[in-house]
Amino acid sequence: MLRRNCLLLFLCFLFEQSSCAPFQSRPGQEWPHSQTGPLAAGRNGGSRGFQRVKRGWVWNQFFVLEEYMGSDPQYVGKLHTDLDKGDSAVKYTLSGDGAGTIFTIDQITGDIHALRSLDREVKPYYTLRAQAVDIETNRPLEPESEFVIKVQDINDNEPKFLEGPYTASVPEMSPVGTYVMKVTATDADDPTYGNSARVVYSILHGQPYFSVDPKTGVIRTALPNMDREMKELYQVLIQAKDMGGQLGGLAGTTTINITLSDVNDNPPRFSKSIFHLRVPESSAVGSAVGRIKAHDLDIGKNAEVEYNIVPGDGGAMFDITTNEHNQEGIIMLKKPLDYETKKAYTFKVEASNAHLDPRFHNFGPFKDTATVKINVLDVDEPPVFSKPSYAMDVYEDTPQGTIIGAVTAQDLDAGNSPVRYSIDWKSDLDSFFDIDPVRGTISTNELLDRESIAQHNISVVATKVNNPVLTSKVAVTVHVLDINEFPPELAMPYETYVCESAKVGQVIQVISARDQDLPQAGQKFSFKYPQEGVKTKNFTIRDFGNNTAGVMTLRVGFKRRSQEIYHLPVVIEDGGLQTLSSTGTLTIRVCGCDTDGSLLTCSAEAIFLPVGLSTGALIAILVCIVILLVIVVLYVGVRRQKKKETLMTSKEDIRDNVIHYDDEGGGEEDTHAFDMGTLRNPKVIKENMFRRDVKPELGLCPRRPVASQNSADISNFISLRLQEHEGDTSAPPYDSLATYAYEGEGSVAESLSSIESVKGETEEDYDYLNEWGPRFKTLAGIFGERSEMPQWSWFVILVFMV
Repeated sequence: MLRRNCLLLFLCFLFEQSSCAPFQSRPGQEWPHSQTGPLAAGRNGGSRGFQRVKRGWVWNQFFVLEEYMGSDPQYVGKLHTDLDKGDSAVKYTLSGDGAGTIFTIDQITGDIHALRSLDREVKPYYTLRAQAVDIETNRPLEPESEFVIKVQDINDNEPKFLEGPYTASVPEMSPVGTYVMKVTATDADDPTYGNSARVVYSILHGQPYFSVDPKTGVIRTALPNMDREMKELYQVLIQAKDMGGQLGGLAGTTTINITLSDVNDNPPRFSKSIFHLRVPESSAVGSAVGRIKAHDLDIGKNAEVEYNIVPGDGGAMFDITTNEHNQEGIIMLKKPLDYETKKAYTFKVEASNAHLDPRFHNFGPFKDTATVKINVLDVDEPPVFSKPSYAMDVYEDTPQGTIIGAVTAQDLDAGNSPVRYSIDWKSDLDSFFDIDPVRGTISTNELLDRESIAQHNISVVATKVNNPVLTSKVAVTVHVLDINEFPPELAMPYETYVCESAKVGQVIQVISARDQDLPQAGQKFSFKYPQEGVKTKNFTIRDFGNNTAGVMTLRVGFKRRSQEIYHLPVVIEDGGLQTLSSTGTLTIRVCGCDTDGSLLTCSAEAIFLPVGLSTGALIAILVCIVILLVIVVLYVGVRRQKKKETLMTSKEDIRDNVIHYDDEGGGEEDTHAFDMGTLRNPKVIKENMFRRDVKPELGLCPRRPVASQNSADISNFISLRLQEHEGDTSAPPYDSLATYAYEGEGSVAESLSSIESVKGETEEDYDYLNEWGPRFKTLAGIFGERSEMPQWSWFVILVFMV
């Protein structure tokens, strides 16, 4: 009793420190269904709110069994306070998770019941709040307190493998206990309560090859030397059982597919000890002769095979490589075959693994050997030349028919057929050579010229007599050797000059020579003056001995005013067996030079130029003069263009004119049939003007203009003029101009004629014509154009004159 009172005092102290906060326990801590204490609270009817009182009842955690299957609600626990005297004055209320739906409370007694079955795996606990209130006033007697109802677990869930089925791999030939993989089963039951979630693993199917650790679920090999070539795939069934594997526990299973991975534990083996192959002797080098294969029971890189030819008889003629796709050995021809030389070859081939595993060296050598026999098949072959190519030399201008060499070909087959020779016409289009078809001797057919063609490349064809289809071809190179037939000459036309300030013995030019011949010993030239005993007073030739020579001065004081050009002959000899020579002439000009010998000018006229003007200044002056002449010509052309008079601008033709175009004749450009001057000036009409395109009629008198200027009636005037033109049989059929020299009277616009205009060169402003309307715009443009002055030309001329 003393212990209980002390515990209650300690709890009251904790409540005071937490300001009446409800007491909560750690999850998992078990408490009795209810705890009651001595009365520590009472009513205070005169107070409007609550007073701070000590709680006389405490509860923290209740338990309810999951999956309850009873017909009555499951009893959970009881709430009670010391203020409850059993007189039904206290009412208990419940709120929080599932209050009223899952859990219910008797308001008078405080008994809590669960209305339905609960599942811990869905919700493991429920948090609720309880309070004691006055049944009459509903005023809280104590602060609200929080408690937890925990769902107590039962074993209603079996272990499950969430990631199954599983796949694993382990190398073959592994020792016992080799780790394969680890499986884990999950149990949804509460692992902190009982053995419902304690899982034990066991193997149901897959023994005796594999084992499983009952606690950890680690799977290991149980048999040594499991061979993949015997069995590659194993299916293992693993069981996980809760309740520690005891009877009544729930169990779950999963399947594990375990594959034995390959290791190199098998050597390659040939299917037979001897392989027979055949190959034609005409097979090309590098071609495949045949295939052999060594089988390896392993897979992947462990089955890769390397083939090698064992050194010995016949192995040097062939080579062998490995096909990466099917691991076959491909025998390749390394050298040309000849049936007549050797008809069969025998050698050994060794097959071995490329990747060895040192763990299995004790199994024996990982290689195998087989014998390969290759028979060479005879093939009818073309003739074979004794050399792969031929080279021959011949001097140019050699007489026709001269033999310059021979080629030889032979039939190596057993029949030994005769061979015939010919020259491929495509290689000798000009037929410079000929060949004996039986002996194969090559002779000249034309005179050869080294300077035209120094080397001839021809092809000789050899054909078997008994099988003309089989031919072979060889290249023949004919070098045309040179003979000394061309004299040497100067290498180029030299432009030699000597300075007026040249010194005695100064080399003013280095010369060389060239020769169209090409002697075998190389070209050798010598230079000399034509007359070797005669001394020249101006220049001499000095041979340097290296196919070059120098022109040297023999005096000083060369002057352009006295002599501008000197000619120096040079004799050039070659070094051939028959020495040839020629004489060349050097033209030497006297020039002015700087103090360092640099050329200034070689023109004699340059001496008389003014000292103050340079060549550049003279060129600039000439360019300016040319530009001024061009401008003057342009100005004169513009002036003449402005002075051209048209029909409407002529002072004599400005009148009322009627132009008839009643006939489609030769056009205005036809000036032979009609005088175009009549159209331009009606007054200039000669008395005897007849048509030039027809024969004039006899007795035809020249037409006289009718003076009708004083006629009062313009209608009569026009009628007279029309009758005159209609009756004129000599009138031209082309475009003609009929003049009516009569002006009307009383025009509002006044007269437009220029008859009464003031004569003279004074300029008149015709801008007022623009104000008369669009009909006079063309006339205003014609007269306005005459008054324009080309002021820009005056400006340009003035600028250049300055």
